[in-house]
Amino acid sequence: MAWQAKEMVVQVLNTAAAGMFAAADRFNASAQRAVAWGAEQIRGEQPVDLVKETVDQVSAKTDFKANAAVIRTVDEMTGALLDMIA
Repeated sequence: MAWQAKEMVVQVLNTAAAGMFAAADRFNASAQRAVAWGAEQIRGEQPVDLVKETVDQVSAKTDFKANAAVIRTVDEMTGALLDMIA
């Protein structure tokens, strides 16, 4: 039973960490597109939609925070469990 709980905690932490990395990647990609704003006209490319990029960045930030909250909750629950066992 104890190893199953440990396995579940590790799985939740891995999922949350992967979500944080994915959110950070999405934020960085959107930021790079926003930085290119204006330069696309010089190169004759499709213009960057700053509203869409702002929404994408806020969404990525929210996703990152949600995954960080999962990690904090797992940490608190693990601490509470260890206090009960000890």
